[in-house]
Amino acid sequence: MTRTTSPTVHTPVGPSGAPWWNPQRASSMPSHRYADVHARVELPLTERDWPAHRLTAAPLWVPVDLRDGNQALAEPMDPARKRLFFDLMIAMGYKEIEVGYPSASQTDFDFVRELATTGAIPPDVTVVVFTPARRDLIERTVASVHGIPTPVVVHLYAATAPVWRDTVLGKDRAALLELIRAGGRDVLEFAGDLPNVRFEFSPEVFNLTEPDYVLEICDAMTTLWDATPERPVILNLPATVEVATPNVYADQIEYMHKNLARRHAVILSVHPHNDRGTGVACAELAVLAGAQRVEGCLFGNGERTGNVDIATLALNLHAQGIDPMIDFSDIDAVRRVVEHCTRLEVPARHPYVGDLVHTAFSGTHQDAIRKGFAEHRARALAAGVDERDLAWRVPYLPIDPADLGRTYDAVIRVNSQSGKGGIAYLLETAFGVELPRRLQIDLARHVQMHTDATGDEVTSDDVWRIFTAVYLAPAPAGIDLAGVEVVGETTDVVLRVDGAAARTSHAGIGPVEALTDALREHGLVVEVVSLHQTSIGAGSGGEALTLVEYRDGERTRWAGARDHSVLTATMTAVLRAAAHASATTSTVNPAAFSSQPA
Repeated sequence: MTRTTSPTVHTPVGPSGAPWWNPQRASSMPSHRYADVHARVELPLTERDWPAHRLTAAPLWVPVDLRDGNQALAEPMDPARKRLFFDLMIAMGYKEIEVGYPSASQTDFDFVRELATTGAIPPDVTVVVFTPARRDLIERTVASVHGIPTPVVVHLYAATAPVWRDTVLGKDRAALLELIRAGGRDVLEFAGDLPNVRFEFSPEVFNLTEPDYVLEICDAMTTLWDATPERPVILNLPATVEVATPNVYADQIEYMHKNLARRHAVILSVHPHNDRGTGVACAELAVLAGAQRVEGCLFGNGERTGNVDIATLALNLHAQGIDPMIDFSDIDAVRRVVEHCTRLEVPARHPYVGDLVHTAFSGTHQDAIRKGFAEHRARALAAGVDERDLAWRVPYLPIDPADLGRTYDAVIRVNSQSGKGGIAYLLETAFGVELPRRLQIDLARHVQMHTDATGDEVTSDDVWRIFTAVYLAPAPAGIDLAGVEVVGETTDVVLRVDGAAARTSHAGIGPVEALTDALREHGLVVEVVSLHQTSIGAGSGGEALTLVEYRDGERTRWAGARDHSVLTATMTAVLRAAAHASATTSTVNPAAFSSQPA
C-alpha cells in the first residue's frame, strides 16, 4: 500500500502589513514576477453603465465544442463522435454551431463536407467554420462549405496583443493590421458572392490588446466587409487567456459596444476562457455590457482550464426565471453524450450536471430540504395545482432537480455528517415511513454509531436495516400476544405466558390500555408515552407500522411492529415495549446489522 505523507511546504513568515485580526503572513511565492492587468493594457472606460443593467433574455449561444473544444482533447473526436455531438446540439435547440477548423486537418474538412452533403443541417441552423488570416487556409475553409444551402459564417482570426505580435508573429501594429485586412479581402474574394455566407472576425487575446488598436482593426473589418443590418458582421472579442477580474472584461466590452463605428450592423460576441475560474462571471457581465452572442463549450471543455461553460450560463438564466432557449430537461443524457464524445468525465461537483450537485449530506441542510419539500407539496395541494407548476422555493436547491430530468432519490444522502432530517427523508422517500421528531433524533444516534464505526455512506436500505434492528426486534422470549378481541366497549386479551394461554377481559378502556393492564398482571409494567402510526409502502400491499414511545427509567425509548392489521401491529408494538422495558438490555449496535437483509 502506498502511504501518503505530508507535503513539504514553506510556512509563510514574512511581514504582511495586514490589520491585527488577520494573522496571515507573506508567502515564499514569487508573486512580484507578474503584472496586474492595469499595468498591461489601458482601460479607457471611465463611466460604466453595465452595473445597472439586468439579464432579461438569453444571448445567442454558439457552442464551439467541435472546434475549440476538440482541439483541446488528448484524443480528438473521430467523425462518428463529432456527428453524435452535432446531432445532440441540434436536438437541444442550438441554432449556431462552430463545426470545425477545416484547414487544420483532413478529418475536420471531411466532417464539414459530410454535413454539407448529407442534409444534416436544419434550415434554421447556421454553421461556423474557423480559419486563420492566411490565403491558402481561407481558400480551403471556404471550399469546405461550398454547397451548404443553409446559413454559414466564415470566422477569421488573428492574435493582436503586444506579446503575441512581438514574440509569435514578429509584426508591429501596422504590419499586423495589413495582414488582417489581406485576410479579410481573401474572405471576400472566395466567399463574398455566396449569399448565405456571413463573416466573423476575432482579435485573439482581445483582453490584452490596446483598446484603440483593437477598435481600429474591428472598424477596418466592418468597413471592408460592408457590414449592414441585413448582413451584419460578428465581432468576437475573446478573453483568450483570462487575466483580470470579470469587471475589467465587462469594461472592455462596454468600451467596444459604445465606440464601434458600425455598431448597428455588428453582432457583438464574446468568447471567455476560464484561466482564473471566472469565465462564467466574465460572460454574464459581458452580456450586461452589451454582448449579444456567447461562444463556449458544454460543461466547459477547452484549452488549459477550458472555455466558458455555456450549459452553466444557460441554467443560471433558468434559475433566474429566464428561458435559456436551450433544452436541458434530460441533462444526464446530455452529459453521457458529451462524456462519450470528449472522453472526459464531468466532475461530481460541476454546476447543475454533476452527480452530487443536488445532494445534501449535512444534517442542517437535509432538514431544511425535507421541510422545503413538505411545504412545496402542501402549497401545491392547497392551490390545487401540479407541483411542477408551482413557484420553487426549496432551501439549498436553486432549481428543481426535476427540471433537469433528475429524480429526488439522490437529493439527501446520509453519512457521518448527516442528521435526523436526512435519515427521516430516506425512510420517507424509499419506504413511505414518516417518523415523529423524537424518534428521528433517536434513530439518528444509532445511524451515527454505524457511520462512525464504518466511515461509510449509508443508503436507504442501510437505514431501514438499522431501524428494523433497533425498533422492530422481537420481544424477549417468555410472553407472547396470542390474540385480542374488541366487542363493544370490552377488550379481551389473550397472552401466552411460558406456553400457557391466559385470557383477561377489560371493560371501558381501549385495546392499548387493556393490554398494558393484562401485562401488569404478569409483572410486565410499561408506561406508554405516545403512539405513532404510519405505513410501509403504499396501496393494498402496504403494511401498518406502529411505533410506541415508552418510559424506561429516566428516559424514553421506542419499540415498533408491522402487520397488515393496524390493531395487531399496535398491540405487538406495545408488547415489545413492555418486554424491553422490563428487561435489562444493552444498546443495540447497528453496525452488526448492516449486512442483514431488509
